[in-house]
Amino acid sequence: MLELRPCCECCGKALPAEQAGANICTFECTFCDECAGKLSRVCPNCGGNLVARPVRPAAALERHPASTVRIVKPAGCFPR
Repeated sequence: MLELRPCCECCGKALPAEQAGANICTFECTFCDECAGKLSRVCPNCGGNLVARPVRPAAALERHPASTVRIVKPAGCFPR
């Protein structure tokens, strides 16, 4: 079962499990649409492709809640 992480690893934007707009790789690294686009849809952690994360329906979230652990890169994903 997918972990459904709560935020973008690059910018920290909230990514609720019941809404579209999140992208994941096969290791479940999670990025918002904007950051995934800037990354050319390639995960900066593993080099895998980033695809749209499925939305978990509300009834399923009650039984199988999303993760609350925030993983954010302190320096972000992009050179300044």
